[in-house]
Order: sequence, then structure tokens, then C-alpha cells
Amino acid sequence: MSEAVLASVREGKFNKNAARRVRVAGQIPAVVYGAGQESQAIAVDPKVITRILHSESGHNTIFDLTVGSAAPIKAMIVDWQYEPIKGKLLHIDLKRIAMDKAIRVSVPVMLIGTATGVKNQGGILDHILREVEVECLPGDIPSHIDVDVSNLSLHQVIHVSDLPHAGKVKFLEDEGAVVAHVTIVKEEAPVEAVAAAEPEVAKKGKEAAPAADSAKK
Repeated sequence: MSEAVLASVREGKFNKNAARRVRVAGQIPAVVYGAGQESQAIAVDPKVITRILHSESGHNTIFDLTVGSAAPIKAMIVDWQYEPIKGKLLHIDLKRIAMDKAIRVSVPVMLIGTATGVKNQGGILDHILREVEVECLPGDIPSHIDVDVSNLSLHQVIHVSDLPHAGKVKFLEDEGAVVAHVTIVKEEAPVEAVAAAEPEVAKKGKEAAPAADSAKK
């Protein structure tokens, strides 16, 4: 079932005091734009927006937006701002979406399973590319892209080209970009070895000093 967001039109001055009044009333200021229409200042319920952001499809969720008495339109969240201390939503930007036109979005990459290089060979799994940019119709946006790493051995690499490529989704990332790989844990030098090396360094320093003095003479 599609999420629905009800919004009211914001009128008058758009300054900090006006934004504060919107928040005091239990709403948050927002702007909706796109689809060849003018931007419109609106106010929305932060609880509904938070629920969308925390859903499986997150900010890529396409939802019905009703502004005042106007007919519902399709929209998605393209930017949002949190209060740094309390973590409350302060402002969001929404974009009108045409369901018959392809759009570009970033989709999370989810690694599934435990790599054999980690389980049996003592390596660690390094997840490098956590999102990939794709292009597709709004109705075909995947909530995430899964890749099974169970057979990934030590020093093996998963590239963008190894991700499941569906015909409806076009990958915009470099096909050779590294998504994840299994690497060796770098061993730290023992404390005793470091301590043993320090006197030697100091000794060489002291021996070099007389040579420098004699050169001055």
C-alpha cells in the first residue's frame, strides 16, 4: 500500500521565525519542486516523513503527496536536515515524480552470507561501495541490491559488474568499481620488537654526533 503524505501550503515570510512557528505547531517546513512546475513551500507531519525514511526503501520511497485541496501527486524525498543534538527533523525537500520517466537514484548494496575467506581463511570482509547509482522508472526502483558473498575467498573481489543486473535497472557506476573484497588482517609489530629497536636508533644518533663535530673542526 502506497504511503500518503498530507501537506498544507505555507504562506507569508519564509524566515527562521516562520519556520519555528511551523515546528511549534507540530509540522516541519518543506519545499516541493520538479515536473516543470514552480517550487512550493509546504508543511508536513514529521512523523510520517520519519516513517518513510526508516522504511525498507527509505528516501527512495515513492508516495502520494496531497497539498491542500489539490489532487494527489507522486513525490519522493530528495534531501532532509536533522537538528544535530536532539536529532529532530528540521526541513525536507520533496520532488514531484513522473512515473513514466526514468530517474537516477542511489540504492544500498547489501552483502548476504559469510565469506569463506573470513570463515575459513582468517580474512576480513571490506565493504567498500555501500551504494550504487542506478537509472530506472520510479516504479522499478529496488529497495536494495543483494549480493551473496558466501563463496568469496581470500583476496577475491566483487565488482559492480558482479552485481545482479536486471533489465529494468541501468547501473551508472563504473563496472570495474570494487564493491567488496576479502583481505588479510595486518599484524602489528610486537611491543618487544619496537622497544628493542629504540636503543639502537638512539645509539646511532649518538655516534653520528662526534662525526659532525669533527667535520666542523
